[in-house]
Amino acid sequence: MGAEESVCRYGASKLWFRGPQRALDVPYVACVGGSETFGRFVESPFPAVLEQRLGQPCVNLGSLFSGVEAMAQDPDILRMMNSAETTILQVPPVLNHTNQFYRVHPRRNDRVLEPTRDLVALYPEIDFADVHFVRHLTLKLADRTDARFAIVAAELRKVWLSELRQLLEKVTSRVLLLWLDMEQCPLGAADGHRMHDLVPVTMDMVSQLSDACTGIVTMTVRPSGASDDLEDMLFGTMQQPMAEFMIGPATHRAIADTVLRAIRDLD
Repeated sequence: MGAEESVCRYGASKLWFRGPQRALDVPYVACVGGSETFGRFVESPFPAVLEQRLGQPCVNLGSLFSGVEAMAQDPDILRMMNSAETTILQVPPVLNHTNQFYRVHPRRNDRVLEPTRDLVALYPEIDFADVHFVRHLTLKLADRTDARFAIVAAELRKVWLSELRQLLEKVTSRVLLLWLDMEQCPLGAADGHRMHDLVPVTMDMVSQLSDACTGIVTMTVRPSGASDDLEDMLFGTMQQPMAEFMIGPATHRAIADTVLRAIRDLD
C-alpha cells in the first residue's frame, strides 16, 4: 500500500476496499472496480474527487487486483451496487478470471492457482511449476510464435463477456460502465519492458454490453511512468516500478470530470 492508503471491508465481503469505510444508509454512488478505482499510490482517487464535485457520497469499492470473477462472486458487492443510486463499474481486465485453461484465486484474480489439463495439453513443452501470476503465464504462452495463443485469447474474451454480462443483469441500479483504455506506452525501463496488455479490452467487446447497462463512459489514460503524474504520487523507493504502471492524480481528476458529465447527462 501507499503511505496514505487505508483499507476497509463491508458486510461479510472478504475483499479489502479503499478506506475509510463509508456509511451506506444515505443515497450514494457506488464506484466498483480494480486497482485504478482503488487509486493505488494516489491520495485522492477519482471516487473521492467525484464526491467533491457531485456533492453526493461516492463509495470507493475498488479492490486491488480484482477482476470480474471477484466482483461477480461477492454477494455484498452486488448488494451495495443494488442499493446505490448509480453504479460506476470499471471495466475489468480480460486476463483475470478462471477459464478453460487456468484457475485464478477467487479474490486476488491476478494470481494463478493452477493450469488446467487443457492448457497442459495445448502447451506440453512448458513447465508451469514456477508460474504464479496471470501476466507471467500469458507472457510465457504468447512467447510461442504460433497460433495457439489465439485459442487461449478467444476463450478469455468469451468468458469475460459472459461473466460481465451476468453480473450486469443482476444489478438493479443504473450502471455506467467505465472503460479506462490504457495506452500501450513504453516506460523507458532498462530492459525495454512495455506496458502491454496481451489480450486488451476492445471497443467491440464493450459495445456488446451496451444493452445490459445504462451507459458507457470511455476514456484513454496513460500510466504515470509515461506521463508527468509520477512525481505527485505517494510511494516508497521500492514501490516505484509498480507506481509507474498506475494512473496518477491528474488522471484521476480527469476521470472524475468525465464521469461527472455522464452522471449529469442521466438526470
